[in-house]
Amino acid sequence: MAGPLNWFSQVGSITKFGLMSIPQRRGAVAATVIGIAGVVAVFVGVLSIAAGFKRAMTASGSPDAAIVLRSGSDSEMVSGFGRTETRVIADAPGVARNAQGPLSSAELFVIINLPKRSTGTDANVPLRGVEGAAMEVRDQLKISSGRMFSWGRNEVIVGAGAAREFAGLEIGSQIKVGWDTWPVVGIFSANGGIAESEIWTDAKVLQGAYNRGESYQSVYTRLASAGAFQQFKDSLTTNPQLNVKVIRQSDYYADQSQTLTRLITTLGYLIAFLMAVGAVFGALNTMYSAVAARTREIATLRALGFGSGAVVVALMIESLVLALLGGAVGAGISFAAFNNFHAATMNWQSFSQVTFAFAVTPHLLIQGVVWAASIGLIGGLFPAIRAARQPIAAALREL
Repeated sequence: MAGPLNWFSQVGSITKFGLMSIPQRRGAVAATVIGIAGVVAVFVGVLSIAAGFKRAMTASGSPDAAIVLRSGSDSEMVSGFGRTETRVIADAPGVARNAQGPLSSAELFVIINLPKRSTGTDANVPLRGVEGAAMEVRDQLKISSGRMFSWGRNEVIVGAGAAREFAGLEIGSQIKVGWDTWPVVGIFSANGGIAESEIWTDAKVLQGAYNRGESYQSVYTRLASAGAFQQFKDSLTTNPQLNVKVIRQSDYYADQSQTLTRLITTLGYLIAFLMAVGAVFGALNTMYSAVAARTREIATLRALGFGSGAVVVALMIESLVLALLGGAVGAGISFAAFNNFHAATMNWQSFSQVTFAFAVTPHLLIQGVVWAASIGLIGGLFPAIRAARQPIAAALREL
């Protein structure tokens, strides 16, 4: 055991002296730490956009809820049903019921233009007409201020995200729908889900405003259980009266989030890689400076019997410590700057705005620290090998 213990002691001694010499190299060390912190902060910040958007979409779905669209439709915008079809869907086996009837809401989805608070430019905001069971179908919805709209009247309630991002959606204000102006009577929350990006009203009133007759675009249903989905789906897809596509709400929203999250994630990794290249060169410069400043010290230790392997490992540890410090700083900056930062972006399936909050998750923070550690290990490897390979006699002659 003496050999291994002695080797670890050598590594500890060299590492200790290296860390103690940091104040003499504080300029280069600070540049490296700041560079790595910048890589981690940007990496985590960009990916938090994708994480937040995905969380907003998936928070809206539940495994015991389903959405029914016209067969071949990939969004509500291109789907369509008549009143008779929506009744057949509501009466299908597997749909949950309460004292008022089946928990099924036939819905109409239109787009209106409203100005963003931040820029004043117009944006597409979804206006959804719902039926009486809509709140039970989406069990996470609740009125957070004001009241529910009155059925049969030109009134709307607004999602918390839409009220935050778009102008003119405060309680008591009015929005233009068709040729009329409708008052905002309440604001609702939906656990941060996509419904918070929408404005809601009575489907029948909205049909009249847009001359839609008795047409709908989708049917949202609450199932008796998550296991009832297949029974519900089979009963509809085999019914000759219908031509439908049946999806779990969780799967529907997850599919809608894929395009944007994949794009943002790819860009995030690309930007982080390019910045990491620069940070690696910064780490190389710092560790080469450390080796140059400690040439005689390292040679003396080698002459006293310290192994070359211990020198390599000690310098790698020093580089890793600096990198982890930069990673911790970058992770802290990204969490403080980006977590729960509210924004809105386009949902390319419905061509409407989705409000969401950036999400700096523990997984992203761990990823950022791993990136930092990788930069430190790569940046310390070659200087460490150079230090270990220096001829002892020549190094001792260094001034």
